[in-house]
Amino acid sequence: MDRSELDRVIVAAKAASYVGGAEPIEPSRVGANDIGWSQGDWRYRDSYFGGTDFLGQEVLWHLDRPVWAMNYYGYVKRPDLIDAERAGATIKAALSALYREGRFLGGFDWDGPHGRYEDRNEGGPEQFRGREIILVDGTVAYALDYFGGLIKA
Repeated sequence: MDRSELDRVIVAAKAASYVGGAEPIEPSRVGANDIGWSQGDWRYRDSYFGGTDFLGQEVLWHLDRPVWAMNYYGYVKRPDLIDAERAGATIKAALSALYREGRFLGGFDWDGPHGRYEDRNEGGPEQFRGREIILVDGTVAYALDYFGGLIKA
């Protein structure tokens, strides 16, 4: 699989789903919240549980074969500094800016009205891990840990 095509498809799927305000689709599991995207031979689903604190998984299929996935767990550490609505607004704005650069990895910093978003990671789309945080007045108020990569048969 061509890495530049994989990057392009992952960014397109991510930008159109959570960040793009995609409508919910039929949940894949009881209690889950799912959103999806498809284009040509590609299909993507983001399925998560929770709200303020949440756990989820993104999967990308090519020709109905799972080829890439990412797992994540995010949580508000300091509800006295940020709530789920402000954290979500910050994440959407920061990720929108990142995706406009045509990427989803490589580290990123963004300042917004509710705090400073920072993302640090290692690896490429084949295999990666990272952490995003929101700092409010220099204090980590929200964090999300993630990891994923290619799925090989």
